Amino acid sequence: MDFITKIVDGVNNAMYTYILVALLVAGGIYFTFRTRFAPFRLLGEQIRAVTEKPKDGKGVSSFQALMVSTASRVGTGNIIGVASAILAGGFGSVFWMWVIAIVGSASAFIESTLAQIYKKRGEDGTSYGGPAYYIETGLKNRPLAVIFTVLIILTYGVGFNMLGSYNLQSTFSVYGFYDSKTTPWIIGLIVAVIVGYCLLGGGKRMLKVTSVMVPVMGIAYILVALLIVVLNIKSLPSVFTRIFTEAFDFKAIFGGFTGSCVMYGIKRGLFSNEAGVGSAPNASASADVNHPVKQGLVQVLSVFIDTILVCTATAFMCMCSGIDETKYEESATYVQAALSETLGGFGPIFITVAMMLFAFTTLVGNLYYVDRSWFFLFKKMPGKTFMRIYYIIASLLIFVGAGLEANLLWGIADILMGAMAIINIPVIIKLSKYAIRALKDYEGQRKAGKNPVFKEKTIRLPHEVDYWQ
Repeated sequence: MDFITKIVDGVNNAMYTYILVALLVAGGIYFTFRTRFAPFRLLGEQIRAVTEKPKDGKGVSSFQALMVSTASRVGTGNIIGVASAILAGGFGSVFWMWVIAIVGSASAFIESTLAQIYKKRGEDGTSYGGPAYYIETGLKNRPLAVIFTVLIILTYGVGFNMLGSYNLQSTFSVYGFYDSKTTPWIIGLIVAVIVGYCLLGGGKRMLKVTSVMVPVMGIAYILVALLIVVLNIKSLPSVFTRIFTEAFDFKAIFGGFTGSCVMYGIKRGLFSNEAGVGSAPNASASADVNHPVKQGLVQVLSVFIDTILVCTATAFMCMCSGIDETKYEESATYVQAALSETLGGFGPIFITVAMMLFAFTTLVGNLYYVDRSWFFLFKKMPGKTFMRIYYIIASLLIFVGAGLEANLLWGIADILMGAMAIINIPVIIKLSKYAIRALKDYEGQRKAGKNPVFKEKTIRLPHEVDYWQ
């Protein structure tokens, strides 16, 4: 296992040090200028777009698509991921987490707008799509689309779900009954059985209840974080000082770049908001809107909600508590200690409940992307036998993930997610001119006082698409 971990760490460090940092930042800056800073100057349009309902009242609304992508984003990464970035990279990693979200928001806009332009029409009248479809149609390259689709299956069905299972069980480590040799496996088994039960059709009511509870818990989580910051308001100036001092400590950064605040801020920020990775466009394509740009703007909002709001809440909750982060190795233990310092015994229990809800919906939500990937590979949904076997395997992976090492699981997740971004970002750079033309068309119609309606001929699209004629 140590040998495997070393290989994963080596690949991980090489991928992010020499390829992904440059690709993510350069791509984000390029899109920011090409869109003329659309993620920031069109904030009002983002709010307007997310509240718009489908034309016939039956399709998937922008808000519903936002909730699907946000449910996948907002989860264990916002709590454990942020804490792990602080433990490994210091307070400065929070600044670089903000940077990757701000820069990446333009990438999120482009990829989700393209997903809408190239979306497909289902037999039941609903729409679907994502990077695989704009790669296949826009670049006429099905082999690359298949590779990307396989990566989605591995990333969400294997990497992210194994890591999510580990993060969930780690929140129980502060309790007296926890035994590091047996408890993770027991919790993993329980979670795997519950997820498998839901996937095989037996937990529809449970899914409905948790889908309602998660937004409520998300709001409660942010309020608790704000409460802790307010109660420790005197420490806020010193926290900001540490964030910016460590973020620009270039001697430390370049002395060990792979373990620096820049690297961990980018890794955990990307893991949390997934901007440019190519996951959210799968949800974006399902929205019933009358202009692709509207859904692009909605996904920008999702990135901001995820990183600028939820991740920042976690970061300041931990940093303002006064807890010495160097005394902790486990991210979950660090977060729970931060809450305990201010809220007493209520803190760890609150985090455990929040993690159970966030992790469960994320584990199930991740498999939505996998289901759509099977559809692309087979050009139809596989039979019931195939899906049952897959759901059993997916549940077993959740069980296994709970008992493995944190570093190995983070490394696998980072590599798979990074591989998706390495394919997706060059593709959306290549196809971005169509998204930019769509943005100009949208703004032109808005200036004319119209509710923008899109036609593919207005952007001179040379590819055949199912919508927008």
